[in-house]
Amino acid sequence: MDIFSIIKLLCGLTFFLFGMKVMSGDLEKLAGGKLEQLLKKFTANPALSMLLGAVITIAVQSSSAVTVMLVGLVNSGIMQFAQTVFVIFGANIGTTLTAWILSLSGLESSAVALQMLKPENFSPLLAFVGVMFAMFSKKEKRRSIGTIFVGFAVLMYGMVFMTQAVSPLAETPGFSDALVKFNNPILGVLIGTVITAAIQSSAASIGILQALSLTGSISYGMAAPIVMGQNIGTCVTSLMSCIGTGAKAKRVAILHFSIKVIGTVICLSVFCAVRAIFAPALLESAVTPWGVAAIHTVFNVATTAILAPLSKLLVRLTERIVKEKSAPDKREHLFNLDERLLNTPSVAVKECDHYVGNMARDARDMLLASFALLGKFDEETARWIRKMEDTCDSYEDDIGSYLVKLSGAALSDADAAETEKMHHAIGNYERLGDHSVNLVEIARDMDKKSIRFSDEAYAELTVVVDALVDILNLTVNCYTGDDSQLAHRVEPLEQVIDDLIETMQFRHNERVQKGECTIELGFILSDILNNFERISDHCSNIAVAVIEAHRRRFDAHSYLNGVKHGNEDFNRIFEEYAGKYYLV
Repeated sequence: MDIFSIIKLLCGLTFFLFGMKVMSGDLEKLAGGKLEQLLKKFTANPALSMLLGAVITIAVQSSSAVTVMLVGLVNSGIMQFAQTVFVIFGANIGTTLTAWILSLSGLESSAVALQMLKPENFSPLLAFVGVMFAMFSKKEKRRSIGTIFVGFAVLMYGMVFMTQAVSPLAETPGFSDALVKFNNPILGVLIGTVITAAIQSSAASIGILQALSLTGSISYGMAAPIVMGQNIGTCVTSLMSCIGTGAKAKRVAILHFSIKVIGTVICLSVFCAVRAIFAPALLESAVTPWGVAAIHTVFNVATTAILAPLSKLLVRLTERIVKEKSAPDKREHLFNLDERLLNTPSVAVKECDHYVGNMARDARDMLLASFALLGKFDEETARWIRKMEDTCDSYEDDIGSYLVKLSGAALSDADAAETEKMHHAIGNYERLGDHSVNLVEIARDMDKKSIRFSDEAYAELTVVVDALVDILNLTVNCYTGDDSQLAHRVEPLEQVIDDLIETMQFRHNERVQKGECTIELGFILSDILNNFERISDHCSNIAVAVIEAHRRRFDAHSYLNGVKHGNEDFNRIFEEYAGKYYLV
């Protein structure tokens, strides 16, 4: 084996890792927000959690990526530590599928149908179809499928290169002698652990072992301990990811590591006992790529079968290893999404949207409370609104910063539209909070000066407030429910509110001219109505963002111009609200 074989091996490993990254990235993008929904829905049931872990691992083609995702979710408070146990068990089983796919490279047959199952034979066809999809398809889903095909083809050709690079080892003098050392199970475990930790991919290290198995120099007895070590080595990624996290997130990584180590201790003990007592001939026979995949699967299934009934004990053990700090963090975390979730952008987008929904409800509640203060001022409510306004400011700063980072991730068109929608929404929700504080100050000023509107003016204000309550509920519900049909009702109601405000201002001017109202009350009423008008404008902006996200384009000016002129649905809804909210 010369220098060129080593270069070819490195080239194959590079292709393998790059193809895996491309394929897993687009598989995750294709899954969209379903990963986040599944994690929330099924983690209460152990069997479903295990199935979910396997499915997500198959989707993203990496158990390490799933564990890192779990670290981020636990660190963000989205999941509880105890919920991750069976997801990790499922992930360990799901990751074995990759080894079975890679084992197809070991097929030997003269039959054309079987020959077409070999990766080097069908990968070019997949790559061709993938390039056609990626270059010429207008649908994002097909483009993602095309990229997955190309990534898979690159991955499989990386496997072919690695196989070709190590094939001369079969005739290399001294290689068989060197392999004798691998008969030591402890050394085999260490070698598997170190190699996998170095390249941070159990799939790649399994692929290297499968390539070496084609030389006929690796026995089952050598391969089994190496595979166990590779399973331990894959934990390095999650252990590194938990640096800087809270105790609960660290427990996820330690739990993953503990499962692999305990499983290796048990399985290696059984392996050594069987070899010493029975010395089965199978252990001395040459392992095949299929055999490597089988060992990988048997190890993970056996570990799960042994340790799953002891899940509660594992949780308690991990909690003893990683203890909570004695002095809890007193800081109130309003927005605590972990940056590790940026590795799975669809999950980060959905959870970010969840926090924007919290911000939306807070802004609405503040405004409803401030409306009530205009009728009867209460200092405690006023202080609560001021505190909540600070909360909204924090939401805008934290979510905005996270969205900037999220925008740089590889997002699907749908997730990119959601991110843009959130950018638009958080600014408008923050401004709604500001208007609630403005109304508090107006109400406080009226209370100090014992100023009260006439019954006629108060009745008119009540009508406008009722319409504002309606538009606020519409806005929050259409955003949190991602309901574009509901969002279409906001703009007609906003136009009705504008007309009501214009009528109130006209009537007030008439009352001033008749001497029925004072100039001071006029200034106060004008301030209230200006805030009311801006509140309805911000509601309109948020609803338009929801609609434009569904249309996958953001051009509010074009939309508003189109919807207000000659639009029968707009006119119908406008007339509906105009009949509901009118000044007597």
